[in-house]
Amino acid sequence: MVDYKTINTFVAGGLSTCCAKTTTAPLERLKILFQAQNKHYKNMSVFGALKAIYKKEGLQGYYKGNGAMMVRVFPYGSIQFVSYEQYKLLFENALQNSHLSKIVAGGLAGLTACSCTYPLDIVRSRLAFQVADEHTYCGICQTVKQIFMTEGGMVALYRGFTPTSLSMIPAVGIGFYAFESFKDFFVAMKGVLTRIHPETGETVLTAPGGLLCGALAGATSQTLAYPLDVVRRRMQLAGTVADGHKYSTCINTFISVYTEDGIRRGLYRGLSINYLRVCPQVAVMFAVYEVVKQLLTKAEE
Repeated sequence: MVDYKTINTFVAGGLSTCCAKTTTAPLERLKILFQAQNKHYKNMSVFGALKAIYKKEGLQGYYKGNGAMMVRVFPYGSIQFVSYEQYKLLFENALQNSHLSKIVAGGLAGLTACSCTYPLDIVRSRLAFQVADEHTYCGICQTVKQIFMTEGGMVALYRGFTPTSLSMIPAVGIGFYAFESFKDFFVAMKGVLTRIHPETGETVLTAPGGLLCGALAGATSQTLAYPLDVVRRRMQLAGTVADGHKYSTCINTFISVYTEDGIRRGLYRGLSINYLRVCPQVAVMFAVYEVVKQLLTKAEE
């Protein structure tokens, strides 16, 4: 028997994640340039760097690496949403604790999705890190081949996976848990962010309420896990910089970033861009996810 609920979740999760990532692609690229301290944009403000990218590379500069990101994020979003529902059912019975089960389920869902799509994140980072007239890579397939052939095979395509895994579990786990916690809080308040469902009579979040909860959850999880995201990005880009040997392991990279740049300018560099990115990204993701899932459910009927 075909499980249409899982299929609907898979398709809706993939499409919503693609739409969300495309909406914030300019900030995604800027975050990568800031985290790895690209020499052209190293000491610029967020808006100054956005202006400089347009001047140097044109409109397409904002979306460099976005093609590779789309190839990655559709299966990533699909696997993450489906995995979360499955893990949540599993751990609610095993742990007998709804709070802990949501955190564990979310963390494992993110880890599962990341494990399946990580090499494409490496490719996206390499393409996004390039600037005009300094191209080393010319497309997804060529980038995969070059990294595989010149930097150590599959090991190179999974470089930085350890800090990614360490950041993924708390970031996604806390993200899912925080969203449901904020949702429960606002529903209990019964304010302007909630409404009465006409068919069930239950108090539910309005669309703005859902978007606000998602944004708060995203900001919370990103703040806690961001240093590991910086470490991950430095390790991914180690093959493109002269002193890349410093980023050979997770611990060495963390120490190097902290020693050279400190906490605010090193481990949390680019966090302001992440906050600007999180709110619209989560808003689009949840809005598109709900619409697509409703359309698929209606078509099924």
